[in-house]
Amino acid sequence: MTKSILVLHGANLNLLGVREPEIYGTLSLADIDQRLQEKGKEMDLLVECRQSNIEGELVDLLQSARDWAAGVVFNAGGYTHTSVVLRDAVAAIQIPVIEVHLSNPQARESFRQQSLLAPVCVGSIAGFGWYSYVLGLQALRYRFVIAL
Repeated sequence: MTKSILVLHGANLNLLGVREPEIYGTLSLADIDQRLQEKGKEMDLLVECRQSNIEGELVDLLQSARDWAAGVVFNAGGYTHTSVVLRDAVAAIQIPVIEVHLSNPQARESFRQQSLLAPVCVGSIAGFGWYSYVLGLQALRYRFVIAL
């Protein structure tokens, strides 16, 4: 039975391909979403991709996922380092959430090196460009979804 996974993109990720391509790569968000849906099919997952620049909308999307998704792959962008509200939403939904980042925050500015989300996520993947999301899907599929 195919399981659904939410891939959730936070603030400014709609500018992928244009915004600092030397850090975030040249693929657009639409390109990444298409690739993730294709990879999801290979893993017998239905991948639903969403993006918002608005913190409250990200909370709403996380809360709604508990009703239909087996897990979440979440790149909160800059909210990773600032949002107690998103941290609390991840903790509340009681489905596995994997934190992902295109770049490696540990190799960047000091303010990016603390994640408020990591302690309430089942794992974190960073530094592999768009493939960080694929690794997140694989982790959900092979560590959590099979057991469901």
